[in-house]
Amino acid sequence: MKKKTGMVSLATLLTFSLILAGCGGSKDDASSDGKKVLKVWAMGGEGKVLSQMTKIYEEKNPGIKVEVQAIPWDTAHDKLVTAVASKSGPDVVQMGTTWVPEFASANALLDLTSYIDKYPNLKADNFFDGAVETTKYDKKTVGIPWYVETRAMYYRTDLLASVGYPEGPKTWDELKDASEKYVAKNPGKFAMSIDAKDQVYTALYAWQNGSDLIDSNRQPQFNKPEYVEAVNFLKDFYTKKLTPTGTDMDIFAAFKDGTIPMFISGPWMIQSIKDKAPEIDGKWAVKEVPTKKTNTSSIGGADLSVFSYSKNVDEAVKFISFMSDKDNQVKWYDISKALPAVKTAWTDAKFKDPMIAAYGRQLEHTRSTPAIKEWETIAQAAIASFEQITIGGADTQTELDKLNAKANEILGNK
Repeated sequence: MKKKTGMVSLATLLTFSLILAGCGGSKDDASSDGKKVLKVWAMGGEGKVLSQMTKIYEEKNPGIKVEVQAIPWDTAHDKLVTAVASKSGPDVVQMGTTWVPEFASANALLDLTSYIDKYPNLKADNFFDGAVETTKYDKKTVGIPWYVETRAMYYRTDLLASVGYPEGPKTWDELKDASEKYVAKNPGKFAMSIDAKDQVYTALYAWQNGSDLIDSNRQPQFNKPEYVEAVNFLKDFYTKKLTPTGTDMDIFAAFKDGTIPMFISGPWMIQSIKDKAPEIDGKWAVKEVPTKKTNTSSIGGADLSVFSYSKNVDEAVKFISFMSDKDNQVKWYDISKALPAVKTAWTDAKFKDPMIAAYGRQLEHTRSTPAIKEWETIAQAAIASFEQITIGGADTQTELDKLNAKANEILGNK
């Protein structure tokens, strides 16, 4: 999902909710042919193609008419905020995983716990553990994983073979060794791209080194040894010029010409590389991220939730169960190329492709960012601190002590 930009604050709009039109819950309208209307809001590309799935649903449920409203990601947040404030919106809503804490804390998402026994497709053990984490808030289940994504390592098999790692580095030590050897052998080139502006990038390494970022008592862990060591590991890539300091490098061109033979990204990059760098076909691969204590990566994607003010709750839950069916998860992949959240869907032959299969293995080892509504603000502070350390030359421990204090302030800790 895309990052929020220029969004209206949920708290601000809720303050003015009484003056907004449309209060009183989502409408329970019937279609012109007397069918019950189920309203679904879906974002971005998913919203544009979801009707291909809803047609199948309507055939199996002739009394239901599904109306899909496709909403661009850059306006989706504000539209959801307005819906919460007016108590008028969809029955089923696609939730970007990082938005769940914000809207759940505003009581906008229905607790689905009591429906899970009725609909076995919704049971947590059907899904990847990391995806299930994104659906929880305050001990409630406020969504069901719809599709998933994670980050894995892309690497040039031919170039890494020249420094002794034809299958790519498997551990942090091997990653550092391969990087140093590659740069020494190829002056003027780098080893790996570090996306310092991505809020989950440092989190990957912190998790791999045993950090929780924010513990279960809402205590930040940014100045603890596990997080400090992870940042220092990445800082070394800057100090030794193993990674570029700028962010304007064309990753496709750099990967093609060997300027950057390794980077971490999502599954959308597979087809993009095939399209933009066909010259290196057969000379690159995808694997799980290297291991320290674990090889944890981030979980992303989207969940399906029931809007708290829906008057069609039973029908909404039934629709989500339909989308969580193994075969329908495979159909949805065929339509959207969104990776299945249901684990058994990965037994389908189309997921045996080595590059896609690497993501299936990585999805077994993922975590979600902390399920707190303040995370977005804290993540931006963490990005700024990382830049001060790697680009600005700040002392790691001193800067992370400041970050931890800032996080405590944001969380309202005394």
